[in-house]
Amino acid sequence: MRTIKYGLMGMLACSLTFLSCSKDEESPESEEQNLTQEIPEAVMDAVRTLELNDNFVRYGTFHFPDGTTEQRVFIEEDIVMTEEQLLQMAEAAQNADGDRQYSTNYLVSQGRNISIIGYTGGSQALSSKGQTALQWAVNNYNRLSGVSISFTLTFGTNYQSKDMVVYDNTVNNPSGAGGSAGFPTYNGLPHKFVQIYGLNGYDTNVNEHVITHEIGHSVGFRHTDWFSRQSCGQNVNEGAGSVGANHVSGTPTGYDPTSIMLACFSASEDGEFNNNDITALQNMY
Repeated sequence: MRTIKYGLMGMLACSLTFLSCSKDEESPESEEQNLTQEIPEAVMDAVRTLELNDNFVRYGTFHFPDGTTEQRVFIEEDIVMTEEQLLQMAEAAQNADGDRQYSTNYLVSQGRNISIIGYTGGSQALSSKGQTALQWAVNNYNRLSGVSISFTLTFGTNYQSKDMVVYDNTVNNPSGAGGSAGFPTYNGLPHKFVQIYGLNGYDTNVNEHVITHEIGHSVGFRHTDWFSRQSCGQNVNEGAGSVGANHVSGTPTGYDPTSIMLACFSASEDGEFNNNDITALQNMY
């Protein structure tokens, strides 16, 4: 069974406990500049405060669905945020009461209906397969009983007013297959930008799996195997971190081989939650 990683270096993000990324084509010179640009000590201190991996921190170009870009901080390639967001999160972590309850500050507000749009314009539009997969992924969440958050899905290009936008960034990620997303924000909103790439050669179920997984990051999940990345054939601990690798009651603490939130996925995924994924959502929301 083939194993595929999320992101260029794997997806350092969600479990049944909790947890972004993007890229217009850059010249080799601009990529090298991003990789070598010195990281201010305040930024590195913020990364360490959040107990994220400080071995792979760089500035990079983040690509929005409409083709505009801005510089952001990339951590392990798949966690992406602005300097301001990173510093604010670190400050909140330092001021929080009880470091292991900190993750609750970064969940989506209970009872929120999340407006989500599938992007259909230009080179980063979702294919018809991707649009179907997004609909199936949203259905995965909306059909669950005992979960207070829900999604309202539309398709189009007016993503600015939406809580979340899903788009295909293959044009800027010509190698590999997977997706990327990020943390909910400190004001109860989900992470806005969800990307997939390199999935056109996979069936709709695999596309559904990746989108469901990335939405999971955006509403607060970490990888279920964050402590080992076993699904990638690795033995690497992503780090619990003040961002919230807190065990969700009623779910396994060991390896869960069928969870939709494993760090890596296969070409035979069915795109559905397992029972532990559902329990986690019900207990979180």
